[in-house]
Amino acid sequence: MPENRVAIVTGAARGIGRRVALVLAEEGYRIVANDLTAPDETLEELRSAGAEAISLPGDVSDEAAVRGMVERLMDEFGRADVLVNNAGISRIVPAEETTLDDWNRTLAVNLTGPFLTCREFGRVMLERGTGSIVNIASVAGLLGVGDRAAYNASKHGLVGLTRTLAAEWGGRGVRVNAVCPGWVKTEMDEEDQAGGGYTDADIEGRVPMGRFATPEDIARAVAFLADPEWSGFVNGHTLSVDGGWFADGSWESLRRSKQGT
Repeated sequence: MPENRVAIVTGAARGIGRRVALVLAEEGYRIVANDLTAPDETLEELRSAGAEAISLPGDVSDEAAVRGMVERLMDEFGRADVLVNNAGISRIVPAEETTLDDWNRTLAVNLTGPFLTCREFGRVMLERGTGSIVNIASVAGLLGVGDRAAYNASKHGLVGLTRTLAAEWGGRGVRVNAVCPGWVKTEMDEEDQAGGGYTDADIEGRVPMGRFATPEDIARAVAFLADPEWSGFVNGHTLSVDGGWFADGSWESLRRSKQGT
């Protein structure tokens, strides 16, 4: 990999985003870590591993904040090679009980935010004629999952945004792809399970491979899509990293019989 490449990771304070930042640092990227507040623990871990890293705190759904991030990025590094749109929030509630405030906030963070970061950081990439954007969508962006109307809509929209930008920008040197995780064992999962909506067994029983994804599983997929040497002709793709969730239309007893449990 050429030296001095820069990767921006949103939602880098914990979970998938934190691991993505660390894996990309291992691959030689300088890291720009974003979260609502400075992700100090992530920065400490990155720097302890010998990576060059800065933080760009701010709300990705705030247009002025995103423009400010780009200005600082250019002042610090003068380039953007990879953007990973990972920042996201979850809402688990039946559709008929979903408030307009919850709907608007979920779409603002999960869809409007990636649009703004793609637009603003994408301009930097387009000027140089090279770059890779990886949007963290979800298996819930490919299928309907109950009690998640706002979340599902935001992730379906993110898949559509990914494909549209890939069509617009691929010929100008900027590839845009999405990773669609299944359920990942993170702090967000713990918070969602605390509400009583599902258990580990529910997820493990639904996945053909019989387990949750790990942040490492997702981070390695992101690293693949980020690197033009590995995935230089991959554009507009939605990469399911879900243990077979999206592929499997089996009924529950048949699925469990194939898990060997």
